[in-house]
Amino acid sequence: MDTRRLLAPFLAAPERSAVLLDVDGVLAPIAPTPELASVPEETRAELRRLAAGYLLVACLSGRAGEDARRLVGVPAVTVVGNHGLELEPRARELESAMARFRDEIGLPVEDKGLSLTYHYRVTQDEGAAVAGLERVAEQARTAGLVPRWGRMVLEIRPPVDADKGTAVRALLARSGAARALYAGDDTTDLDAFAGLVAAGLEYTLRIAVSSSEAPAALLDAAELIVTGPAELADILRLL
Repeated sequence: MDTRRLLAPFLAAPERSAVLLDVDGVLAPIAPTPELASVPEETRAELRRLAAGYLLVACLSGRAGEDARRLVGVPAVTVVGNHGLELEPRARELESAMARFRDEIGLPVEDKGLSLTYHYRVTQDEGAAVAGLERVAEQARTAGLVPRWGRMVLEIRPPVDADKGTAVRALLARSGAARALYAGDDTTDLDAFAGLVAAGLEYTLRIAVSSSEAPAALLDAAELIVTGPAELADILRLL
């Protein structure tokens, strides 16, 4: 696959192009727990350079927006957290429902206000952990919430029609970009891929960051596959 050929339309018109990126597993290598994740300074330097020359550089994360902005660490980059929920005005009304569910379950959780993430990466018995979280997922459905599995996590969201795909379309519409790429590594990034295609731009590029945990559907949908955050940083250097 000719990577430079795929990137050429962006290099030809950066002032009309958007660079959209997931954070964990794409910019930051996956860590045992979320608080241990870090975006390498060399990658931050590339983000700063791109933000100075491209129409839009944005990151979409499953983290809460404030936490994602801290992790990215580049003020010039637009950051949207909670898988795009933060762009949905109605979602704020549902924070109390998320808090009630969190309290009813009573398990350790990454509380992002608009969503809840139950991690099982560091568990000693993965099978037992998944079985327990299957019950949490069923409780979420009964409560009218939306469970979704990702890379060693179960995420619980409010029943709002908002995801990374709607966020991608909103960001592109606001910016007026004619060309855009998106790089992701997990199931929720399939929504972003779909949003990129649905935006109706003159040129798009879907990049999958592969790993042993990457969903096959993401790799199948991508036009360019890289092997990890270090190789994705190499792609950024070519832009």
